[in-house]
Amino acid sequence: MAFKFVVLACLVAAVSAGLLPVAPLAYTHAVHAPVAYAAPVAKVVSAVDEYDAHPQYSFAYDVQDGHSGDSKSQHETRDGDVVQGSYSVVDPDGHKRTVDYTADPHNGFNAVVRREPLAVQAVAKVAAPIQYHASPVQYHAAPVAYSAPLYHH
Repeated sequence: MAFKFVVLACLVAAVSAGLLPVAPLAYTHAVHAPVAYAAPVAKVVSAVDEYDAHPQYSFAYDVQDGHSGDSKSQHETRDGDVVQGSYSVVDPDGHKRTVDYTADPHNGFNAVVRREPLAVQAVAKVAAPIQYHASPVQYHAAPVAYSAPLYHH
């Protein structure tokens, strides 16, 4: 049964992407009139307008949430086919994980990962334990009195 859902999902994705032509149907209200089918519409995309021979971009973000302790950042630049960047995140164990990466057609994707412990104050902020002190419970058992069993004749 799951296979049928996968096949159906693939078919819907192919139609949505325009890989399979789907002709819109036109129905008439006459009883004996034939159903007319429209020809598929060809999609023409101009590759000349969309191609950038030397793409360039640069972006960065930084999140420092004091309430949740979430701390992460990233920056990346691209100049042609060369991409360089770095991202960092504070792990729950109080270490900052930093990944420096580069990608180019000659060397492929390369990443260097570093882990560094944060200062004691930052660690306490990220992974502060919850302190709970329960007061001792006093229990006084009432004395139990036993009597001889009662028999009814």
